[in-house]
Amino acid sequence: MKNIVILGSTGSIGRNALEVISKFQERFRVVGLAAGKNISLLAEQIKKFQPKVVAVSDEKAYRDLKSEIQNTKYKIQNLPEMLSGTDGICAVASMLQADIILSSIVGSAGLLPTIAAIRAGKTIALANKETLVTAGEMVMSMAEKHNAHILPVDSEHSALFQCLEKQTKDNIKKLILTASGGPFINMTAEDLNNVSPREALNHPNWSMGRKITIDSATLMNKGLEVIEAYHLFNMPVEKIDVLIHPQSIIHSIVEFKDGSYLAQLSMPDMKAPIAYALSYPERLANVIEPINWEEISGLTFKKPDTKTFPCLSFAYDAIEAGGTMPAVLNASNEIAVAAFLGGVIGFSDIPVIIKKVMDVHKLQPADDINTILEADGWARRKTQEELNK
Repeated sequence: MKNIVILGSTGSIGRNALEVISKFQERFRVVGLAAGKNISLLAEQIKKFQPKVVAVSDEKAYRDLKSEIQNTKYKIQNLPEMLSGTDGICAVASMLQADIILSSIVGSAGLLPTIAAIRAGKTIALANKETLVTAGEMVMSMAEKHNAHILPVDSEHSALFQCLEKQTKDNIKKLILTASGGPFINMTAEDLNNVSPREALNHPNWSMGRKITIDSATLMNKGLEVIEAYHLFNMPVEKIDVLIHPQSIIHSIVEFKDGSYLAQLSMPDMKAPIAYALSYPERLANVIEPINWEEISGLTFKKPDTKTFPCLSFAYDAIEAGGTMPAVLNASNEIAVAAFLGGVIGFSDIPVIIKKVMDVHKLQPADDINTILEADGWARRKTQEELNK
């Protein structure tokens, strides 16, 4: 029996993880949950899974939840210990009873809790890509120091992880991340000027949260995944490529120096990489629907169009610049995406604003958490300044 903590339990990854855990109750026990503002769903999760500790990042939501779970309609017999704020989330992330911490809080808010789990020497099922994007070198060094194990949950990195097992680095020629391309992959730059948030949120293959769905549409999500792969697998960035694969059946490919390839294939369902991270090194039975090979008419691939979708190229630029630039890229993107979803800017304005912020950033070494957080804060303020113009 593995004891699980889920950071971001009310989000898309958290909900999928709890579905997996529900199906395999003889293997997993939920001991901690952490969430933001969706207290009605969190209260239902508390009732069903009976965690020992619960943390809520938003202070008002924390107070509302304390009142809510005492409501007789929930009939919760054993009330959990209740914590709040970033300190509360970090406490859940490092709780002694936990065997695995699923880190799935969206955005840079997941950085400090993930670091807390690393310092506690936990096994971390990492779904928060921003942790490695903003502080990858520091995080991987800390994981080694504290004997913490990081298992990737992103479908692409999970695929690479599976393909690379028992492989030596000098045999690898290239890592290839696949991307669905999102809903706009065949559009021109002119077409993108008029797309709405509703259209951008209509992903053809995956069911994801709002922010990551917009990142998929801009190809920023794939750019962030390139940075993540760079740190996770200690691979030179020139050996990390991206291919557009609209069917989302092949999740990543490893090319070897002898001209052969290994790829991981499955239906586009996040429960598969979640289950693999939770059960590693074992595999669970019947987690997702198998591929119906007779119904697949073809698997197609093409190079990404970085002129129309420049956010992908920004990620390569950020890796080359190093230091605090990836943190600035990530923070600026978070603010720009929120502005698009709020109707403040158009879809095509997202990369324009990010580029302006990156161009004026004064690079610093990303060798401590305070410097990284300062760069993050600066990028958010600067992006807001650009939005106010």
